[in-house]
Amino acid sequence: MSWWQFSLDCRAAELERVEDLMTSLGALSLSISDAADEPIYEALPGTEPVWPESIVTATFDGDADPDELQQRIAAALPSRLRSGLRRSSLDERDWEQAYREHFKALRCAPGLWIVPSWDEVPEQDAIVVRLDPGLAFGTGNHPTTALCLARLAQQPPRDAQVVDYGCGSGILAIAACKLGAKKVLAIDIDTQALAACEANRERNDIEPERLAVSAPLDIESASVDLLMANILAAPLIEFAARFAAMLHQGGRILLSGILDSQVAEVSAAYQPWFDLEPALPSGEWVCLEGTRNTEPADG
Repeated sequence: MSWWQFSLDCRAAELERVEDLMTSLGALSLSISDAADEPIYEALPGTEPVWPESIVTATFDGDADPDELQQRIAAALPSRLRSGLRRSSLDERDWEQAYREHFKALRCAPGLWIVPSWDEVPEQDAIVVRLDPGLAFGTGNHPTTALCLARLAQQPPRDAQVVDYGCGSGILAIAACKLGAKKVLAIDIDTQALAACEANRERNDIEPERLAVSAPLDIESASVDLLMANILAAPLIEFAARFAAMLHQGGRILLSGILDSQVAEVSAAYQPWFDLEPALPSGEWVCLEGTRNTEPADG
C-alpha cells in the first residue's frame, strides 16, 4: 500500500484554513511540525500546538489521482502558499521503518526502561514500560517526563494510591504501577489521550482495577499518597488548591512542565499547602516536589 503526501509551510493565522482544505479533499491524516526553530515542548492536554511558522503535511490514499489533487489544493490556496506546495509518495515500508527508527528503547533511570513493542529490552531483569507512541504526549524523551520518571524510580510508590493528572500516553501512570503502586488513577481531558492510555495499559498487562483511566469530571473525591502532574505552569498554578484537596496529610506531589523562569510563581501557588523541596533541573526545565503539610481543605 502507498500514499500521497502534500506539504506546505504556513503561518499560524493560515493554519486552520489549510487544515480545513486538506480535510475537505479527503486527507487521511494531518501532521503539523515546526517550520522554524521555536519548539513547543508540552501542550496543555486538549489543546493543539501552534507555531508562528508550521509545516502542514496531509496524507491521501495512494489510489487518488495526484495531479488532480495537486490542482485542487493549489486552486484553493492563495498565491503565497500555492508556490510552496510540495508532493511526495510514501510506501508502507518507508512509513513503518521511519516510525520505528525514530522510537527506540529508552533508559530513563537505573533499571527502568521505556520500550516500544517492536524493540528488545536491553537490560536483563529491568522494569519495562511497553509504550508505543501515538497521538498523545509522552514517550519519555522530553526532559519534563524524564524528570518525573527518574524521581519515580528513585522513590518507588510502593503500595501507594496515585493520581496522574494530565496522563497523556499513560507513561507515568504505567511506570508507577510497574514500580509498585497499589492503584493509579490516570486523568486527562483529551479523549485521544484517554484512549492511548487505555491501549498502553493493556499493552503492559495491567488490570483496569489497578490502573483506572478517567476524565476529570468523573472524579468526585480522592485521598491519595502521590499526585503527579506533567502539564504546564499555568494550569499547575490554577489547580493548586484542587490538587491539595486530593492529597492527605503527608502525601507527595510531583509537578513538571515548568520552566526555570516559572519556578517562583508555581512554588508560591503551592506553598500554602506543601513543604516544597529544591527544584530539580534538566536544562531549562525543572521538576518540583513537595509534601502536604496540613489536612486537606474542603473542595
